[in-house]
Amino acid sequence: MLAPAPTDPRTGLPVVAMVGGGQLARMTHQAAIALGQSLRVLATDPAESAALVAADVRLGDHRDLDALRALAEGATVVTFDHEHVLTEHLRALAADGVRMAPGPDALVHAQDKLVLRRALAAAGEPQPVWAEVRSQEELARFAATTGWPVVVKTPRGGYDGRGVFVLDAAEEAADLLAAHGSLLAEQRVELVRELAVLVARSPFGQVAVWPVVETVQRDGINTEVLAPAPGLDEDGALAAQELAVRIADRVGVVGVMAVELFQVGDGVLVNELAMRPHNSGHWTIEGARTSQFEQHLRAVLDYPLGSTAMAAPVVVMANVLGGRAAAAGWDGPGIDERVHHLMAHWPDVKLHWYGKGQRPGRKLGHVTALGEDLEEVRARAVAAARYLADGEVDPAFAFAEEH
Repeated sequence: MLAPAPTDPRTGLPVVAMVGGGQLARMTHQAAIALGQSLRVLATDPAESAALVAADVRLGDHRDLDALRALAEGATVVTFDHEHVLTEHLRALAADGVRMAPGPDALVHAQDKLVLRRALAAAGEPQPVWAEVRSQEELARFAATTGWPVVVKTPRGGYDGRGVFVLDAAEEAADLLAAHGSLLAEQRVELVRELAVLVARSPFGQVAVWPVVETVQRDGINTEVLAPAPGLDEDGALAAQELAVRIADRVGVVGVMAVELFQVGDGVLVNELAMRPHNSGHWTIEGARTSQFEQHLRAVLDYPLGSTAMAAPVVVMANVLGGRAAAAGWDGPGIDERVHHLMAHWPDVKLHWYGKGQRPGRKLGHVTALGEDLEEVRARAVAAARYLADGEVDPAFAFAEEH
């Protein structure tokens, strides 16, 4: 008989430990409070986003097995706000009897792009033409079949456009090959746009999927999410959702998983996976009956999953990226004043500020707007995010003198 799962002796409720102290852990902590829990987080610095608000913070490095073991002690389940834990450490924790969600056999598909490509190929799922290349000669042979330019990715460690390169010649890969040994080469596909499907899966096998969204990328960073994806017909949306569910079942993920997709002329291709709450799902906090953060907790604890129905016909999330207002020497209104103005002029726009140190290009927060007309809702969200980042007021939303 299995020993009962550990619980918090003060509440009798499960203890969820999350590796990582960033904004995903911070927003998961907010969802945990409503469920009667207080998330335990592993942070590298007490000034990290989640460490600023969580009551149970363990300081340590996710690359340190001892720190991971200390985090897991007394926890009901260990989960993640990023995929960068060493696979061998995850297997060591599993050997210790630590319950992880997702487990190492699932998480490796988000950690290693070559593992993912092989799994999708074995399942016959749609993806770009690809090859593992270990030399300039192999890359040149691949390009001879697909044409230049070629997209080259480091198998591990990349996110938000990092570790992704568009090359015009094999010689350009020399330093990357020397550093990584092997690379993932992909055909550069002609995109209509980028889509994402968020799915949650419990250990019992229950699944829940949110509407397909469009993700707007600039310089490899997601800047906006449009829910539902505008102009996507019902059959196309259903096919994308079914694809995400099939992948979740095949890899055995437990928790929330984001499936990033390329929409092409005749369908979709799988780009990458993320096995955790994801930027493409931040809109669900206000825009869906169950947010991705609450759903992730439900899934990893094997609670029944919540409804994913939208709360409004249209929801738009816009990231607040550090801009002029985060640059040295900025002499415009401070963040508190900008938040004041935002609340005055966009009272229905919801702000999530991550408590992170400001610098240009960094994700500092996001805003979410709901409504019925995509053009109008998107304009509100983008204008609010731009004002927070750059102190710039869209003429369509001129500030009244009293504010």
